[in-house]
Amino acid sequence: MNLKPRFLITALLAAGLSTTAQAQVEVQWWHSMGGALGEWVNDLAKDFNASQKDYKIVPTFKGSYDESMTAAIAAFRAGNAPHILQVFEVGTATMMASKGAIVPVGEVMKKAGVTFDANAYVPAVAGYYTAPNGQMLSFPFNSSTTVFHFNKDAFKAAGLDPNSPPKTWSEVTLAAAKLKASGHKCPFTTSWVSWTQLESFSAWHNVEFATKGNGMRGMDTRLSFNSPLHVRHIENLANMSKQGLFVYKGRGNAADATFVSGECAMTTGSSALYGNIKRNAKFAAGISALPYYHDVPGAPQNTVIGGASLWVMSGKKDAEYKGVAQFFAHLSKAEEAAKSHQRTGYLPLTKASYELTEKSGFYKQNPGTDVSVDQMIRKTTDKSRGIRLGNFVQIRTINDEELEGVWSGKKTAAEALDAAVKRGNEHLERFQKANKP
Repeated sequence: MNLKPRFLITALLAAGLSTTAQAQVEVQWWHSMGGALGEWVNDLAKDFNASQKDYKIVPTFKGSYDESMTAAIAAFRAGNAPHILQVFEVGTATMMASKGAIVPVGEVMKKAGVTFDANAYVPAVAGYYTAPNGQMLSFPFNSSTTVFHFNKDAFKAAGLDPNSPPKTWSEVTLAAAKLKASGHKCPFTTSWVSWTQLESFSAWHNVEFATKGNGMRGMDTRLSFNSPLHVRHIENLANMSKQGLFVYKGRGNAADATFVSGECAMTTGSSALYGNIKRNAKFAAGISALPYYHDVPGAPQNTVIGGASLWVMSGKKDAEYKGVAQFFAHLSKAEEAAKSHQRTGYLPLTKASYELTEKSGFYKQNPGTDVSVDQMIRKTTDKSRGIRLGNFVQIRTINDEELEGVWSGKKTAAEALDAAVKRGNEHLERFQKANKP
């Protein structure tokens, strides 16, 4: 028997398969999602890749938000940036100013011929990532907001009502005292101190964090979070710290793990902590709105956006941009967006995904999961629409440094906030000068 024809057919088939594999367009996606959220990101890519044969999304974890942004800037300069970059909300003004480095998402979708209606997205989310001319600049992928998480089991043990979490800061202090008396060494903590205790705190009380509508109306904005109300709040937290009622656990989201483990009984942090709590906490947990000061007129107002969006980097091929557009369209489908919202605690991406979630009974079955949505869809004011500042990453680091001086007893609240404003304004001035038209 002559085996040559069989070998030839096999070789041709292999070559054909190889050509098909090579024809698939790869789209590189750099992100900063670890743990349970990292698994979610990988699942999104797998689902999209399995839904069609033309494109392959390749997600790569690049470290923290700060690290991934730094890596992407270096990669862009070297000519090998990813197609998609996940950037946290504090990097928005910097990305907007980097016009040569990015392609507006609205433009990407239009050129790819993919139907794209900016009005389909939740206004409070889409508005933050939209330019003054109405063009959406980045894809509002994983938007979160600040909420109050509490341990219902710890509340019961302390004689507190697990179905009635504290609504005001004075009630938080009283609850913390009872939790401490029942043996809790960490009654209250917080993650992302600048975001929760200064930025969201300002919007929630309808006071300025910075001038010019918190930077929304121009780069000549200056910080203003050293008002009497801000000083009062940081002083209260400092007093709670001295009494062992508030325990500072570090920068970023370091405090999240201490709540999930049960070490800390109450925390203010991201709504996206929900997924981690649901999966890993060994206790009954609750979600409530941020506490506020009852004597401040107009409070509570609404919280500001957190999380991140997806930016499309420039210098890529048309076929690759088509892959990006198809992926974004896939993520925007009501069913897909609803699944992500329910799994993670991030805000619903579109109005349709919110309505689908509501109709499914998810919010009734999981009390508190609608808190973040409720906080964000309230009517906004020029003081609560969001915060968009240049060099915001550096400003947050300064805020962490100065507030750590308060928690350690080395500075008063007024001294720390005045110093943070002064130092932060220097960065705003530099950004303004560097980005003059």
